[in-house]
Amino acid sequence: MTKMRIGLLFGGRSGEHEVSISSARAIARALAADANASKYEVLPFYIQKDGRWLSGATPQQVLETGKSLEIEQQSGREDSLASRQFPNFNAVDVWIPVLHGPNGEDGTVQGLLKLLQIPFVGSGVLGSALGMDKIAMKMAFAQVGLPQVKYVAVNRSDIWSNPCVFPKLCDKIEESLGYPCFVKPANLGSSVGISKARSRAELEAALDSAASYDRRIIVEAGVVARELECAVLGNDNPKASTVGEITFKSDFYDYETKYTEGQADCSIPAKVSGAIASQIQEMAVQAFLAVDAAGLARVDFFYIESTGEVLINEINTFPGFTATSMYPQMWAADGIPFPELVDCLIQLALERHGKKG
Repeated sequence: MTKMRIGLLFGGRSGEHEVSISSARAIARALAADANASKYEVLPFYIQKDGRWLSGATPQQVLETGKSLEIEQQSGREDSLASRQFPNFNAVDVWIPVLHGPNGEDGTVQGLLKLLQIPFVGSGVLGSALGMDKIAMKMAFAQVGLPQVKYVAVNRSDIWSNPCVFPKLCDKIEESLGYPCFVKPANLGSSVGISKARSRAELEAALDSAASYDRRIIVEAGVVARELECAVLGNDNPKASTVGEITFKSDFYDYETKYTEGQADCSIPAKVSGAIASQIQEMAVQAFLAVDAAGLARVDFFYIESTGEVLINEINTFPGFTATSMYPQMWAADGIPFPELVDCLIQLALERHGKKG
């Protein structure tokens, strides 16, 4: 039987480059597992931090070592799209774009793969773009009536371009949200660039910092809540997993807490009532459909235990995919082991493209 060739695309030009490598290594191992080895051949493709695509020995070396590499540009060649080393796209039957953050999870790569008319795992252009931009995402959630925290959308020009506007903007945020509040770049993942503001001085500094990451910024009201997560799997008829919970000792779930061993713990299943779990699962599917996601997504929630409220936080259309990441762990709790989950995602990609595996 001819093996299906899986293009494993990882690395990328975002702050989550190393996270992407870790996810790709786990997926490569799953594709090599006994349950999948007879069906799939892995073709790794690595996008360097400078945006160049590499195939062959270098991506394999990155997968084996888990460390990023930068192959120097040949002298005399301009750093343009035409000069970059692109892989032989025709060699691939199905792509798995294991890319997190901008330039990978935001619809850019998805648009390229769609033009190639080759099936790929995960959401398309619209779902990826909506899932990445927190402001557009919240507008889509509001349209279907999903409850969420209060927020204020801000442009970089409001912060940097007009010194007369900035104090009024801070006044508006204080009046609308109060303190504490959270300032976030709209288009970054893994809690990159997020700050907690407890005062006017911290708010001003947080806005300035967020503006250095993105031209679109979102400021959200702080809530005292438990952080619950739910995995979604499917295309037009998605299913929600067992609900999990993230707990941590730091002030909030920032990048360091998220990726430093021992700083955060997860509980699967979360210790909540059946009614709350069912509500979260239903809302997770609603959110998935609201942004036109496909294949997979992880949906994050705030559960305010004192009032019983469940508020949607965000959707992640290609969540972390290591063996210890929440997404595969939640499905493992439902009886779907990691290799089977990866196989399922490939079949969903073929289904969405109108093909059969």
